[in-house]
Order: sequence, then C-alpha cells, then structure tokens
Amino acid sequence: MRVAQSIFAAIEYNRKVAEYNAARQQYDAEADAYWSSVADQRRSRNGKRRGNQDLRIDDYVLTQPPVYAGPPRPIDPYAPMEEPPPRKYVPVVADLLEAAAREFRFVPQQPQSEIEYKRAYARVAAAAGITREQAVRIYAFESSGNGKYDVQAGLEYPRPGAQAISTALGYNQLLSTNSVELLAEKGDQFIRALQTKAAGLTGDAREALQRKIAVLKAMIAFSRTVPDSWSAHDRLANTSKGLAIHALNLDLDVGPLLQTQKLLDSVVFARKQGHQATLTAAELEMMNLTGDGNGIDMIRMPSAWRERVPTANFFQPGGYARNPVASRNNVVAKLLAATNAKMDEETRLPGAKDLAGLFK
Repeated sequence: MRVAQSIFAAIEYNRKVAEYNAARQQYDAEADAYWSSVADQRRSRNGKRRGNQDLRIDDYVLTQPPVYAGPPRPIDPYAPMEEPPPRKYVPVVADLLEAAAREFRFVPQQPQSEIEYKRAYARVAAAAGITREQAVRIYAFESSGNGKYDVQAGLEYPRPGAQAISTALGYNQLLSTNSVELLAEKGDQFIRALQTKAAGLTGDAREALQRKIAVLKAMIAFSRTVPDSWSAHDRLANTSKGLAIHALNLDLDVGPLLQTQKLLDSVVFARKQGHQATLTAAELEMMNLTGDGNGIDMIRMPSAWRERVPTANFFQPGGYARNPVASRNNVVAKLLAATNAKMDEETRLPGAKDLAGLFK
C-alpha cells in the first residue's frame, strides 16, 4: 500500500512540475519580451532627445508588465527540509564608525543635539539653492518625518527585531555607494568648503578641522582608485574603507555637504536638460527613486500622458520588482500623487517642522 502511495505521489509531483514549468516558461517569455520593449523604447527616447526630436506618447510602453498567474512551484514530497539561507548582514552605524576608526583613524564629529545637525544641514542646503519645500518634504519622505541624522533604512522605527535593509543613511538616505561616488566626483569642492571654514577659525578648532581635511583627502584619493562608474564605486563602497567613507554622513561638517549634494546634482542635471522651472519635492524624489535620466523623463512628460504611461517604463525589471510603491501606483500620475500624499503626511511631524523652521 505504501509503495503504491509513493508511486502515486511521485507521479502527481511530476505532473505538477511539468504544469509549473510550462506556465513559468510562458510567463518568462512574456516578461522578457515586455522588458526588452521597455529598454528598446528607452533607448529610442534617449536618441530622439539627443537629436532634438519631439517625443510621442507611443514612445513609451503603454501596457503594464505581465504578472505570473500560474500554479506555484510544487514542493518535492521526498526532498529533505532545508533551512532558509541566512539574511545578508547589512552594516549599521556602529560598523561605519568602527571602519572609520580602523581605516582612517577618524571619528566623525557627531552633533550634541539633533537640532544642531538640522541647523548645519539647512544652512548648507539653502546656500546651495535647495528650497525649503524641497529639503523639508524630501527629508519627511525619506526619513519618515521625524528621522534623526543617523537614521538608517529599516531602522526608522524602534521595534523588536528591526534590521537594517540597506546602507541608506541620513536625511536623504544616501547609500554607501552614493557617498563614495560623491567624494570621487565632488571631493575637491568639499575640501574647499572645509578650508574656507578653517580659515575663519583659530586654535584647537582650526587644528581639528585641518586634521579632518587631511582625512577627507585620503578618503577622496581612495574613492578615485577606480573608474568613475556606479558599479566600480559600488565595489569600493562594500569594502571596509568604503564603509568608513559612509561614516562621513554622521559628521557635522561633511555630512550636510554630502546630503545636500545628492539633491543638488539632480537639480543641476534637470537644468542641463532644459528644465528651468523649480522642481517640486515630488519631482526631485522621482529623480532620486529612478535615477536622474528616468526622473527627468517623467518630469518633462505632458500631464495628460502621466495618466497613461506605466511606471515600469522608468525601472529595470529587478528594481521594479523590489519597489512595491511603483507597482501599486502603476502610472506616473499615481506615483507622483502617492509621493505627495506621503510627504503631506510626514511634514506634519516634529522633525520636519523643526527643519522647516531653520530655513531663512
């Protein structure tokens, strides 16, 4: 009897495997064709822009990505139970501080109060031309409206078992790769900013800042040991020295420069693309979410198109799969509306109000 049951179970399992494989292959073929079309249309739009040609709505894929609706992968009744793989550890602030001390003998000058860091950030952001509306609403969106200068993705709220989900850190949630890339590309201007500040100081304060400048120069040199590309900077960012660089976001002098520059780079990019109007905070967030090129594509789109163009046009398939907000709000107009609604909600919290009050 048991032998017959085992044979039947094996036959049934093999039937389900065949059914699953057929459904999955059909879905994979549809998904591959869809995302290839998205990539082709994106290349076509970029080419038209370089040639100063007008875009049409059919330059975008106007259908939504296919969704797998077949049977689930069957479970082999005879396979041994496997433990799920351990979750990849994400470095947290303590790791960044340890790496900074070990690799560069550097201890960030952390603020004595949250308002001290907010004041420094508001001063740097305003001087760079970031508006109060942009700074406050993006801070509210990225750090949940009450986040502190060292807030990290996944740890926004105190709850049992909370774990960091990425290295995204601070008011504008810079990744460790962002920090390395910003030093590689903008490090010289950060040095000039600190040197200007040091010129107005005397005694111990000046000596301390000069030591910090020396450390910053060493970090910049390391960030420039690879080609200026995101993938190369990402490799550095995952080293001990890369994590040490990320600790700069915690520093009262350098952190606000890094956090501001991330926004400023998008503003400058938009201007170079011919968008002279002041970006709303939600528009600026689109550039942060999807990359500057995709973000400006959404921003320059006629309003009527935003109701029809799927958000999938502005993502790679993996990024889209990891971003449930973009898939739930699956056309541009909905994604912008959801972003604005979240910003409206979070700007009512004390942290956002404190930051708003510091802008002149």
